[in-house]
Order: sequence, then C-alpha cells, then structure tokens
Amino acid sequence: MTETAPAAAPRATASTFTTYSPATGERLAEYPAHGPEDVARAVARARTTQAGWAALPASRRRELLLRWKKALADDLDTVARTIARETGKPAGDAALEVVLTLEHLAWAARNAPRVLGRRRVRTGLFTVHQRASLVHRPLGVVGVIGPWNYPLYTPMGSIGYALAAGNAVVFKPSELTPGTGVLLAELFDSAAPEHAGLLATVTGAAATGDALARSGVDKVAFTGSPGTARKVMAVCAETLTPFLAECGGKDAVIVTADADLDAAADAIVWGALSNAGQTCAGVERVYAMREVHEELCARVVDKAKALRTGAGADAVYGPMTLPGQVAVVERHVSGAVAAGGRALLGGPDAVRAPYVAPVVLTGVPEDAPAMTEETFGPVVTVNAVAGVDEAVERANASRYALGAAVFCGSGRTGAAIAARLRAGAVSVNSVLGFAAVPALPFGGSKDSGFGRIHGEEGLRAFTSVQSVTVQRFAPAVALTSFAVPAATRERAVRLARALHRRR
Repeated sequence: MTETAPAAAPRATASTFTTYSPATGERLAEYPAHGPEDVARAVARARTTQAGWAALPASRRRELLLRWKKALADDLDTVARTIARETGKPAGDAALEVVLTLEHLAWAARNAPRVLGRRRVRTGLFTVHQRASLVHRPLGVVGVIGPWNYPLYTPMGSIGYALAAGNAVVFKPSELTPGTGVLLAELFDSAAPEHAGLLATVTGAAATGDALARSGVDKVAFTGSPGTARKVMAVCAETLTPFLAECGGKDAVIVTADADLDAAADAIVWGALSNAGQTCAGVERVYAMREVHEELCARVVDKAKALRTGAGADAVYGPMTLPGQVAVVERHVSGAVAAGGRALLGGPDAVRAPYVAPVVLTGVPEDAPAMTEETFGPVVTVNAVAGVDEAVERANASRYALGAAVFCGSGRTGAAIAARLRAGAVSVNSVLGFAAVPALPFGGSKDSGFGRIHGEEGLRAFTSVQSVTVQRFAPAVALTSFAVPAATRERAVRLARALHRRR
C-alpha cells in the first residue's frame, strides 16, 4: 500500500475556506463560508422562484427535471471527476454514483404527477352529500444538509424528490465536498434558466448548516451522524420546522447454513470495503451459522486479500475522506483485538493514514465498540452464531436500524428472516439491492434517524396533505346545525349505533 501525506481538513478564513485532496493533501479549491445573511438571501430568492415553479403544470415540471437529468448525464465525466477529486474514491465508483442518481431523478420526475395528484376519497353514510379529496401541496423551501461520502447520490434523494414535489431547495453540502454541490446547482440553472435559483447551494461548515436550519425553511432534510442530527433537530424544534434525518448504520448480514457461501462472501467484501467502508448502509457485522462460519471467513479473507488499495489506478477503493475517521477505525480495530477478537486479515497495522487496508475480524465481543459504534471504514466482523434466532437477536440489538441483508438457500425463507429484522431496508441474497430501486423508500429508525427518502413515501415527505370536502347537495338532515331538532339528532344516533353494532 502506498503511503502519502495525510489529508488536510478544509481550512477557513473569516469568509472563505479551502478544500484539499484526501489522497494527497493538495489544494483543490476555495469556497465562500456563507453566513446567516448569505443563507437568508438564498432562501428568499428560492422562495420567490418556488411560487412560479409550484404554479407550473406537473407535466412541465417533469419536462424540466428530465432536462436537468440529461444535463447531468451529458456532463457525467465532469461530475464524476469532481466527486472523485473531493472524496478520493476511484473514478469508476464516482461514475456509478452519478448513474444511480440519474435513475432516482428520472423516477421522481416521472412519478410525481401520479403519486401527488389529487385523489378522490370515499365518504361515509352520513357524509354522502360531500365530495372528498386529498391534495399534496409543496412545502415551499426545503433545506438539505448533505454528507461527504456520497456527495451526489445521497442528498439527491431529498433534492430531486423535493423539486419534483414542487418545492425549492437550498442545499448545504459537506465542507469536504462543496464543489459537487456547486456544480449540481449550476447544471440545474443551465437546464432551467427561467427558474434559476430554485436550487441554490450554500457552502461552509457547521455554522452554515446552523444558519440554514434557522433560516425559516419549511423542512430540513439532514444526513450525518446522530450527534449532529440531534443538534440540528434542536434548532429546528425552536420553530417547529419539520425534520428528516438519516444518521448512519451498523448494518448486519445473516448467513444461513444453506447459503451460497461464495456469493455471500463476494457480497460481504463489496459491502464492507467499497468506498473504503464509508457507506451508511454498508456491511459492518456478519452473523454466520456456526457450521459454515469457518468456511465463510476463509472465503471473505481470500477475496479481500486479493484487492488492491491505495493511490494506484488499479485500487478498488481510495483513502478515508474524513481525516478524523482514521482514528476511529484504528480505535475500533485495536479495541476489538484487545477484547479477544482475532484479526483474520489486517489489524491495527492496516491503518496507514489516509489509507486503511482491508480488515476482517472474528470472535469480537458484542459489546466492543467495533460491534456497537459505526466504524465507517473498511472493517468487517464475522461472528459465529448457533442459529437464526441468535443471529436475528444480535442483529436487532444494535442501536442503529438502517439496512441489513440475509443470505439463504431459499428466497422465501430469506424473506421470512428479513421480516424479523428491524432494519428499514433489507436485501435477500444481495447487499444494498434496495439502493438501486428508486420506487423503494429508504430510511431507518433508532439512531439511524427517521423519515423516508426515495419512492412514493419520499415524494410525499416533501409535501403537506390538505383534505378538501365540497358539499354536492344539501343533506336531508343537517346534523352540523343548531337548527336540527333534538329528536332528529337522537334518531340519527340510534341509527348509527345500530349500524355499528353489526359485525
């Protein structure tokens, strides 16, 4: 593995900050550190622009969003290159991130009119004179605070769906990856110049995110750590601003005795090591039936050992994007070994900032930080269990509940095991299968946050529901009037009681 200078964190002056390559430490670019006044101006402009956007026919919004999608596809190389420079991930991984983003944007644009269109609702016996319907109205301006690990795909789960629902968006990307956010807004403005400013990007660190949460936006969608989510949520609570949080995971994989071990090992290695393990729904814990545990471990080690990491063109993953995360990985690996776990591959010496070579552990106590805290690095623990019940119990014991996977000889049995897991999304005989299906909602519970992006739920998450009734004709008995005689009201009550006493 090639050693390079440690990556530098963004450095800010009073009004600007500089980003650096996480792989080499070289200077990349300088960006404004937007303060409360800058954020307020962006929100005000977005709110003005949103009125015209919301007034458009749904078909016209669809057309413009698909034009933006085309602009992203046309400039895929530029977008992927920006992502790769800022995160350190290989160019191929960055390109795949753009492709997945395009899939989701296309789905949101094409399905928003159907999902959010006015829907008739049946009325009851006593309201037959009313016509009832549901209307999904845009919230207004949505603030999105994005992460650095997937600086395009993850925030676009909120941005694209919010725009499709008729909102404007003010986006605060991570201070590690601001260039991706700036480019995203520029491409929108070029695709829909008559609505320029509908998607605005503000750049900066925590203070900029705090300003966005306090700016009067109509909802905040956040991706990051549980600790930061609590701080942003506390700010939102001051004004009762709705809040959506995706806060990471400690995802588990269950491998049954009849599973295809080669397929399971391949998926585990990819899920644990891709993007240097910096994936919220990546694989961090594996629970394998005792009778196949040793064989599975051997296959995982063989596959992980064959991978090339570092700065070379043949590297399958790059450096740790966040410099401070290296220390977290080292602490988890060292702690696991000190607690009695065994390093089947790698170990504490695998950590050579800014890179971490693959680490495969086994026999790690369930209360070790490597099993309870989000490692967010290329580390996976494969522990043996006596049976499926124990595997499910251990998988559910985590304070995170985002994603999971089950490898099983029978898809039906795998689905039954999946139903027992508390994770918000589960793949059977694959990992992260749900991430590439735009129609599926994504999100978790407990320390993984709450709310959903993607799918129909993701579109509705950025709307307010309005219930509407229109009286079609005057009722024979107007029960909502003081003019109704008491005897008439009593007859109505007796009739209702008789109807509802039937089974």
